Amino acid sequence: MSSAYRFFTIFNKIKTAPEAHAHCDIPCGIYDPHLAQLAAHTVIRMVSLIHELPRLTPDISPQERLEIVHNLARYTATKDEHAELCKKEIRILWGDYFKPEHVQQFPELHDLVWKVMKLGSKSRQHVSLEDAHDLLATVQKIAEIFWKTKGYQTVNVKAPYPSGGELVVPKL
Repeated sequence: MSSAYRFFTIFNKIKTAPEAHAHCDIPCGIYDPHLAQLAAHTVIRMVSLIHELPRLTPDISPQERLEIVHNLARYTATKDEHAELCKKEIRILWGDYFKPEHVQQFPELHDLVWKVMKLGSKSRQHVSLEDAHDLLATVQKIAEIFWKTKGYQTVNVKAPYPSGGELVVPKL
């Protein structure tokens, strides 16, 4: 046992530090569902781009075939990455920001988080615009609750992305 350890053990018995409380490992106080919304919009956009790809037919050139397959791989990888990012951002809010009193105030919160986890996985497994739109809509409900817990009303603004739709933002 080091002398420093002994010193702090004895010191802690004489003078204990007050208990600290924080939402996360680094209590920055900066949380925002914005990234989850952007990720869900990206999933929608990638699914749309996948659906817009030309079909592989016998009459296309090898170079065109290669471009289609290449783009399909890129769009799919991006879709999957952003579906997982969406889940991660909601897990951070769930684990680090939301408190038991928030769940009491908004009892649907647990089911909404669970639904994002399931829809994020479905969005990775499939190429469904319906699932992608459901993912965004569920994230937006969580965003509304998030901002209400901070005392803000929310507004839906037109998203400036090719995915269309809206973003839920605080009314400042």
